[in-house]
Amino acid sequence: MSSPPSDPLPDVPGTGHPRSPGPLGRAAAVLLRALRRRGKPLARRTGSRHRLGRELDACRQERDRWRLHADSYERELTRTRYERAHLLAWLAALHPSSAVLTPDAGSGPDGPHLLCVEAGGRQLSWRLSPADLPLFAHVPYAQPVIPDSPAPPDQTAHIRRHTRLLAMEGTLFGATAETWAAVMPLRPGEH
Repeated sequence: MSSPPSDPLPDVPGTGHPRSPGPLGRAAAVLLRALRRRGKPLARRTGSRHRLGRELDACRQERDRWRLHADSYERELTRTRYERAHLLAWLAALHPSSAVLTPDAGSGPDGPHLLCVEAGGRQLSWRLSPADLPLFAHVPYAQPVIPDSPAPPDQTAHIRRHTRLLAMEGTLFGATAETWAAVMPLRPGEH
């Protein structure tokens, strides 16, 4: 007689019986769960690294954008300073009798200078950088003058008033007879 078949061993694959967890199986399951849990924070850390990388790239782009603005402003400021120096050289050429260059107080001959021009009965002055001095070769040098008054009146306000006076003078004395006739008709009997 044949004996009844014995149950196959639980660790034989393909028998259809669930494997009974032995000490080795339980240890493997615990280790697998620990590795899975550890993997999730790693994924989160990787996500935060990507986020930080994107933020760093955005900051770099913003820095480069502001650097372009700063470079543009620097070019504009240089152009404006250059134009200012040329206008002051022109003003000095228009006032040759009163325009003088003096070294700025406390600086040597290679330091900044002052352009002094008398206009409207008052001396006006502007600081010039050493790089602009070649534009003022036509202006004579003089010794620095220490002002008598401790607080000079506002130079900008004086320039505004003087400009208005010059504009009115040009309007009054530069107008032709036809212009005046249109503005102020002659009274009867005047020719």
